[in-house]
Amino acid sequence: MRRGITATALVAALALAATACGSDNESDGTGKSSGELSGTVTWWDTSTAGSEDKVFKKIAEDFEKKHPKVDVKYVNVPFGDAQNKFKNAAQSGSDAPDVIRSEVAWTPEFADLGYLAPLDGTTALKGSDDFLKQAAASTKYKDKTYAVPQVIDSMGIFYNKKIFKEAGVEVPKTVDELKTVSKKIKDKTGKTGMYLRGDDAYWFLSFLYGEGGDMVDASTKSVTIDNPAGVKAMKVVKDLVDSGAAKTDATDGWENMQASFKDGKVAMMINGPWAVADTYAGKEFKDKANLGIAPVPAGSAAQGAPQGGHNLAVYAGSKNLDASYAFVDYMTSAETQAKVTKELSLLPTRTSAYARQDVVDNEIVGFFKPVVETAVERPWIPETGSLFAPLVTEYTKVLTGQATPEKATKTTGDSYRKLLKGWK
Repeated sequence: MRRGITATALVAALALAATACGSDNESDGTGKSSGELSGTVTWWDTSTAGSEDKVFKKIAEDFEKKHPKVDVKYVNVPFGDAQNKFKNAAQSGSDAPDVIRSEVAWTPEFADLGYLAPLDGTTALKGSDDFLKQAAASTKYKDKTYAVPQVIDSMGIFYNKKIFKEAGVEVPKTVDELKTVSKKIKDKTGKTGMYLRGDDAYWFLSFLYGEGGDMVDASTKSVTIDNPAGVKAMKVVKDLVDSGAAKTDATDGWENMQASFKDGKVAMMINGPWAVADTYAGKEFKDKANLGIAPVPAGSAAQGAPQGGHNLAVYAGSKNLDASYAFVDYMTSAETQAKVTKELSLLPTRTSAYARQDVVDNEIVGFFKPVVETAVERPWIPETGSLFAPLVTEYTKVLTGQATPEKATKTTGDSYRKLLKGWK
């Protein structure tokens, strides 16, 4: 799930829901157990509360049944708070979890800070050759592996088939077609064509890639957000809002977007497999067949969507490494991933999981698997997770008319060069 790629939690958030990790396991801290697994494993799960969290909590309880002397303390931490909350807890040396569900961009940052235990040679990485290459890429930092891929995702355009039928339109394949389709939907049904989330820059990336741009080029250590492609992408999203093809927001984007789409007030939204379970809960999608998903409309240069997903990582200061490694292995096994796909339509990271019937039969996976295979990887550098904060500020300003595309991209580029010392 991705409720907000930009983590804005303050240090004070530590007091809200931190749960101390503890252990009475007879481990020497090296991963070499002196006996049966025991003790406590505190897991910070960042999945969607109210839908995804129930499934992951149940699976964690299944692990306890296999290891009755292990107590898994499940804590659901809001996604938008988790990045800073974990850094604060790890830096203080107290109240950090044994295992964290890390967004893929956070993993290299946490590893660079020394907050994660290297997993090479541990039971957490059992069957590592089975992981999808693109899923495993975000788990490595300086030739060591610091996490295990749990789910992989990308983005597509979700659409309401009934509204499309009423308006007599087809799924748009390009941004220009998106504007035309939205106008016809408005004329025929009175409803807005698309909800464009305005408070999260992750939703901007497909448009940025569509114009041939990117945030940075890690291979040349160059900032690229403020080049002509970046400016054009900002103009594209601004035009969607100004033309009436899309509505947007400056706050509460996830809730506003999901509510508008689930209630049939808008015909389209851009989202990922993490949103499927919540979307099905809406009145418009009691008949699940009414939900359509297609590739994100292409821009003038390309069609592309960002690669996302989540990894499971072990805190370097954990006092129960053995049980933590075993827990990560269980939560990322092919069997467990197939269960998650059955319940939540999230995509597995193990190749072998795609041969299991629950995965083969899942229509959502059938759509998103080829999208994931062609998704654009973000740069796996420690600063990747920090690139979104300055971008979302300027993205929101553009959508709400507070900054021009030129000024917004320049300001973002300047921020990136301060963050990435020595980059062009």
